[in-house]
This record gives sequence, C-alpha cells and structure tokens, in this order.
Amino acid sequence: MTRLLPLFVAVSLSWAQQARVYLTEPHVSPNRNEIVFVSGGDIWRVAANGGDATLLVSHPADESRPLFSPDGSQLAFVSTRTGSGDIYILQLASGTTTRLTFDDGVEMLDAWSRDGQWLYFHSSSQDIGRMNDVFRIKATGGMPTPVAADRYTNEFFSAPSPDGTTVVINARGIASQQWWRKGHSNLDRSELWLVKPGSVPGYERISDGAAREIWPMWAPDGKSFFFVSDRTGVENVWRQPIGGTSRQVSQFKEGRVLWPTLSYDGKLMVFERDFTIWKMDPNNGKAASIPVYLRGAAATPSITHQSKRDGFDEMALSPDGKKIAFIVRGEVFAASSTPTDSNAFRVSHTHAHETQLEWAPDSKRIVYVSDRAGPYSVYLYDFRSNQETRLTSSPDSDAAPRFSPDGKFLAYFRGGRAVWVYDFAEKEERQLAAGDMPRQPLAAPKALAWSPDSRYVAFASRGAKGFANVEIAAIGATASKPVSFLSNSVIRNIQFHPSGRYLLFDTAQRTEPRRIARIDLVPQHRPFREDRFSNLFVPASESSDAGATAIDWEQIRSRISFLPIGLDTASFIISPDGKTLLVAASAAGQDNVYTYTLDETLPAKQAPRQLTATVDEKSALHFSADSKEAFFLEKG
Repeated sequence: MTRLLPLFVAVSLSWAQQARVYLTEPHVSPNRNEIVFVSGGDIWRVAANGGDATLLVSHPADESRPLFSPDGSQLAFVSTRTGSGDIYILQLASGTTTRLTFDDGVEMLDAWSRDGQWLYFHSSSQDIGRMNDVFRIKATGGMPTPVAADRYTNEFFSAPSPDGTTVVINARGIASQQWWRKGHSNLDRSELWLVKPGSVPGYERISDGAAREIWPMWAPDGKSFFFVSDRTGVENVWRQPIGGTSRQVSQFKEGRVLWPTLSYDGKLMVFERDFTIWKMDPNNGKAASIPVYLRGAAATPSITHQSKRDGFDEMALSPDGKKIAFIVRGEVFAASSTPTDSNAFRVSHTHAHETQLEWAPDSKRIVYVSDRAGPYSVYLYDFRSNQETRLTSSPDSDAAPRFSPDGKFLAYFRGGRAVWVYDFAEKEERQLAAGDMPRQPLAAPKALAWSPDSRYVAFASRGAKGFANVEIAAIGATASKPVSFLSNSVIRNIQFHPSGRYLLFDTAQRTEPRRIARIDLVPQHRPFREDRFSNLFVPASESSDAGATAIDWEQIRSRISFLPIGLDTASFIISPDGKTLLVAASAAGQDNVYTYTLDETLPAKQAPRQLTATVDEKSALHFSADSKEAFFLEKG
C-alpha cells in the first residue's frame, strides 16, 4: 500500500510599500458625491473630485468589485474570505456584512437591478470548461436563478435594463478571464447580446464579435447602453442605441479603459485608466484623471506567519531531495522536504509574478523568471550567499529556464522565437537555435530538456503548418534538427532518459488525449534478460546506461513509438535510475498519479500502477535522488 504524506509549510509574508499604487474597479454613488474603488485587495472611498481616500472594507482576504445599491444604503462586493470568491452585502449605516453566495466557484459581481431587489453576477461553477453563466440573486439572500445559461457558451458581464425586462450580456471568447490582455487577440473577441429572461430565454445578437466588446452599462432611459470596444485598435467607450448604430464616445488614442461603471442617473462614468481612476461625461466624452491619495492602514499586517496546506502554485524538489522550492501568491519560498521541519525561507520580495522554478544540480541555487522589470527575465538565487542575481535582461520575455546536468549552462526560451544558453563560467549568453517556440505566459517549463551529458538541448518548436515537434541542438552547433515529424499541436513535456539512448515527450491535438512518444536516438535492439546479469560485471564507465548521448540522424523519423500507457497524460518524469516513469494522468474522470516501468528486459509490457485515488489535479512531479520517493502537488 502506498503511503502518502501531505506536506505543509509555514511561510512569512511581508508587504512593502509599492512605488506606484494601483487603483481599479471604481463605482460612483447614486448622488455622485463619492467613488468606491479597490486597491491592495481592500475597498476604499474618495470624494468624486478626488483627494484623500479612506478605507471602507479591509480584510486579509481580497475584496473586489464594489457596487453601490441604487438607494446608496448598501454596498455589494466580492470577497475571498470564505473561499474562491463570494458576494457580500455591506450595510453602510451599521457596518453589518452579510454573505449572499455559497458556491465553491468564483462569483463575479456585475450589477444591481434598478429597483435594488436583485444582484446580477456570472460564475463558471455550473458550466463546463471554465465557461460562465449569468445568474441573479435576491439582495436579501436566497437561491441564485439563471438568467443566461447556455451550456456551451461563455456568458459574462451582464447589465439589466432599467425596467428589468432585458439584460445585455457578453458572450463567447475568453475576455471574462483575459480582460487584462493589452492588444488585440482573436481569443479575446466577444459579442454583445440582448437577453429576455424566462423559462426559455430569448437571445438577440447586437455585435458581430469582430472585436473585444465588454462591460455593458445601460443608459437611464433604457433606449441605449454603453460598452468598451477595441474595434479601432484602442479601447474606448461606445454607445449603442437599441435598433441603431453605435458611436464612439471617448476619444483616447492610446492606453486602456478598464472596469467602467455608469452612475444611475447616467451623468457620470468612472473607470480605470493608467492604473488610476478617471471620470468622464458620457454625453460629450470629456474625461479627466481623478487625484487620489490613500490614507489608512490595511487590515493585513506588515508581516504574517501562516501555515499553508494549499495555495501552492508551483513546486520543485532539489536534486539531493532535501529541499523544496515553491510559489505562494507569486513569491518564491524554500523549505526542507522533511514534513517535520517545514518552516519556509522567503526568497523573493517583490510585487511581480515569479514563476518557473528550477534547482541547480548542486542543490544550492535556484532560478526562476520574474516580470518585475517589464518582460520576464531569469533570476538566480544563491542560498550560500543569500544573494539574488539577474541573469538576463532582454526586451523579449524569457521562459522555462533549465540547468544543464553539469551545472555549467542554463537554457531558456526567448520571445517565443529562439533558445538561448547562459554560460556561467563566461557570464554571457548566446543564441542556440531559432524557431516558433513556447512563450510567456503560456510556456510549459518542461518543453525544453538537456541530454544527460549536457551536450544537447531538446525543445518544442512549431513548423510552417503549426505542428509542434521536437528539435535538438548541440551546444557547439549553429542550427537545430528535428527528431519528430508528427501532425500534432501540443507538446508540454520533454525528457531524455538517463542512459542518453532515447527521449520521451507528450503529444496531442488540442481536443485529443495526450500520449507519450519515444524517440530512439540510435537504433535500438531489445535487450535479452540475460544481458541484465552480464551487465553486472561491466564497469559503470563502460555501461550502456552511463549517460553518454549519441544521435544517429539517418532514419531517425522512423524511430518513433508510443508507450502503451492508455491514459490521458498531463505530465511525466523519469526516475534518476531510469527504471520508472511517474505519470500524472486522467482516467474515468479523475486525475491521479501512476508509475510505469521502463525496464526493457521484462517479458511483456506492464500496465501502469495507480498510486493515488482522488479526483483533484496532480502536478509538479518529482523523484527523490534515490528514486524511492515521489513528490507532487495536489490541487495546489
């Protein structure tokens, strides 16, 4: 029976003063005298003309999306204090707070009904593939009821008309999750629809879906609504009459318009722009920034000590198996891998996003990428000197840094167009190969791998037809060569076998189960079982499993095979002794961890052996140095 030991660590989080305060998600009061907004995960209030802002709702959790009720007596908002994100109501006179929603998913607050009886929101908890549906719930509490709940369409950012008979919503695309993306992308395109609620809702499409058009807001007369569109290349506010032609209201030539809301009388619009709060007259488009100065202390203390059992975004085990590094809330920590000694050491202290951890072979250094200086760059932390060093500083983002086994080099993707290598002895970098490669923030850390003798780098690259395959470049060469020739589109994991004789990678189309492919780097012959005994008398330096990598390029396209695992593979790792494959895969609706033998002397192929039996996602697979223990993350 496999024994699973959950590991939790105590982390210390300290919050330094930001060089620039981020102000977002504003909403104006019904009398237009004040504005509420979010900064630092707390809700603040300020006069409509600006000035000193004071705390209104402060909690160690994250608060967001504050919306005044139409009569100004209540404030609805979203908080993570009880989970992923639920809706709460604050009585402004008494300070009493009431929780309205109790779902495990995230609720995103959209709007109040004009009579103050209902709150509209969207949530992905009842749909598939992280797609949202639109709901409404009584402001006094109760069961949410669906407004727009098409099973296979993302529906979000809703706004009820003043008379409550019609709701304008966004549909399709992923702008509900990627509203932050700057620039135009086909994935961000969204449509505007009018919905007539009922047992069978009626739908009427308003826009053609050729642009990102989000955050609808009704004018008080119910005859038109406002929204944000990037149809001209720059995000601006537009007005759409029902049955008429839309026209542009704001006239920005650059920058962004985010999280707009309209006063209930339609005379003032507020929104985020350039990290600050702006106001605009919706009748003439005149806009100006509002000066805001934060005054008050947030509820989160300057230093907190927490015992974390979840919320880990990434995890990496050191090669000696004694330390783990992990990401919590975008920060890097390190701790002992022994459950009884789990106090964590904080490595990074920034408000940026650190990600893609990788230990050095000596287990004394770690690298990661961070966007603290703009594009993602590679940083190295040395635990012996407690010093951090920035290794790269390109205008293009770097991704997936991987140490060579001998510790002399570091390979990484740059800008989705090249593989670069940093030489630690020379303290300089050079380009190794070019192509169409993974880029931040979508690059998979294991889509790049070193051969065990540190002579070759294998990586995923797309060809002219968009098919993803594996290419290999030698450290001293000037170009790479392909080793796989599949018409698939996804590669997330590549790894050389410790013997250097072959490599494994996962491959699939977007909607197909992922399989693990094997490329024999030289022609192979199935070993006889008696060879195992004979090899006991061969010195390690002469053994075929000594790790020296040779590549016979002739007919390499024919030396591909697929491991008969029979599972939809999410990730995998080969044990240091080369005998076992650890696989995170899905089967029968569950994500679990399996082992699969790589012993080629067995008389027949063995079935995978299941190690876990829970439904939650497994990730960040690692073997201990002796290949006897496995580490992984389960649902963070």
